[in-house]
Amino acid sequence: MSLVRVHNFSISLDGYGTGEGQSLDAPFGHAGGRLMQWAFGTRTFRAMGLPGDGEPSFGVDEAFAGTWAPGIGAEIMGRNKFGPQRGPWQDEEWKGWWGDNPVFHTPVVVLTHHPRPVLEMEGGTTFHFLDAGPAEALERARELAGGKDVRIGGGVDTVRQFLAADLIDHLHLVQVPILLGRGERLWDGLENLEQRFEIEATPSPSGVTHLVFTRRPRD
Repeated sequence: MSLVRVHNFSISLDGYGTGEGQSLDAPFGHAGGRLMQWAFGTRTFRAMGLPGDGEPSFGVDEAFAGTWAPGIGAEIMGRNKFGPQRGPWQDEEWKGWWGDNPVFHTPVVVLTHHPRPVLEMEGGTTFHFLDAGPAEALERARELAGGKDVRIGGGVDTVRQFLAADLIDHLHLVQVPILLGRGERLWDGLENLEQRFEIEATPSPSGVTHLVFTRRPRD
């Protein structure tokens, strides 16, 4: 069966995956760009349109960042990753943060209590809006993925729900050496999670630590 993967998901030392006060102008709330600063210099994220100075890096951070796309046939993301609106759609003009040709180039299942018609974009990205829990959403994403792996793209609550449901096989976290103090924490309600996984840590010269959780065989 295809794997369920998380890649390049940044958290602070105190476990926050985003800061408080998310908005159109501040997608990561009061954290600003600090959680993703490590990625700005990588070739992978430069290709996605992130800003950066100088030549892109081919070092440790790029080695991890570049694994996000190979073998992926579909993504699942939460409503909050797709956009800043909450509640019923005020309109359907919003098409995500990524412009007319989003970076995914696969079907994307957007979890929302307010479904809307399928949104077809350039480059092969199609957004499917689904009101469902993790298991049902994964079933739909696997149908769309055509036998390839499914990526859980975030945000924090979506990753936490899939971890709580024990549906993630590969979890790549990037621990960033900052303290946020408030926002959305990944680890709430996931005590003893580490017992399900083999865990490897790789420090980077940029100051972050790449943590890779590989699911142990299920009973």
